[in-house]
Amino acid sequence: MYIVFVQAETGFLTFHHRGRVGLNHLAFHATSSYQVDVITRKLRGKGVTILYADKHPFAGGKDHYAVYFKDHNRMKIELAAP
Repeated sequence: MYIVFVQAETGFLTFHHRGRVGLNHLAFHATSSYQVDVITRKLRGKGVTILYADKHPFAGGKDHYAVYFKDHNRMKIELAAP
């Protein structure tokens, strides 16, 4: 586990934004790319919007297999395969 501290501009202090001070997003480790695919299908089946759908499942880069979505509080969630 690690903690990253980021200094944010004043304009990001009053609402949730990835550049804002505080928690940016939650990331979880999947057991495999298959698990990411299963969870992605379940999310879509529940009407959850997949973030960065045009780049899914490589939105984090060509070597980063993951699904990104927002929970009901608009917190970005990531599930990444090894």
